[in-house]
Amino acid sequence: MIDTAPAPTAQLSPEALAQVRIFQQNEVTESEVYRRIAAGTKDESNRAALLRIADEEAKHAAIWQRYTGEAMKPQRGKVLRFSLIARVFGFTFAVKLMERGEEKAQISYEELAKEAPEALGIRADEESHEQALLAMLDEERLSYVGSMVLGMNDAMVEMTGTLAGLTLAMQNTRLIALSGLITGIAATLSMASSEYLSSKSEGRPDALKSASYTGVAYLVTVALLILPYLLFDESHYLWAMGTMVVIVLLILVVFNYYLSVAQDLPFKKRFGQMAGISLGVAALSFVIGILVKQFLGVDI
Repeated sequence: MIDTAPAPTAQLSPEALAQVRIFQQNEVTESEVYRRIAAGTKDESNRAALLRIADEEAKHAAIWQRYTGEAMKPQRGKVLRFSLIARVFGFTFAVKLMERGEEKAQISYEELAKEAPEALGIRADEESHEQALLAMLDEERLSYVGSMVLGMNDAMVEMTGTLAGLTLAMQNTRLIALSGLITGIAATLSMASSEYLSSKSEGRPDALKSASYTGVAYLVTVALLILPYLLFDESHYLWAMGTMVVIVLLILVVFNYYLSVAQDLPFKKRFGQMAGISLGVAALSFVIGILVKQFLGVDI
């Protein structure tokens, strides 16, 4: 339990007081963030857990206020930022991203405890937050991460290879985009139906929803990869392919960072694996496109 008696009369050192102000500001702001996220959460158990943590953060802020003698307001920018992140990427990602900032403060808690013993109790509370969050999180989109990874990864491998091969074979951005779009739509329907049949055979009642996540992830990836071929002039097919490769890397960075935060997975290892496979297939298909055009004598 954290001592809630009045703060000691001894003055904190300037360094410690500065750190206490930082902690107090963070607690006040994060309490408001949790309340905002809770307000937009439909599930009752998730909302209750978020509000409970918000109350704990407010309690910590009150303890620090006994040392600073200041009443602080939430940082509006941070509150709006994490509220927006929660709406776009889900409250799991937003909360865990915010909690990562608290992990970085553990050394400061140790040092501060020499002058403010309550710091150790607050740190213990912060550590228990992580366990409470892990037990609390039950977000639908995270239940279908496997389906999204399947759709996105398959689209990456197939479409980067297909578009790279078509780039050298056709050398026309419009023809490449048309062929890629037809291939992508057909592959989307095939992948979604395969996921549905696979889930159905396993007796899963959510087979249709799982297939939908797979199909949407596949189709969005296809659209992003084809986009450069629609934006560049017909003769600038190499520029379009180079831009496609950049988009592939950006998608991998964003998606793997999301997974590393939301599911505590290693970022570098997963990114390296997915990038290596996608770009390796693209390079091989590019060479195949050259060989096909040269040896078959096809000229479009």
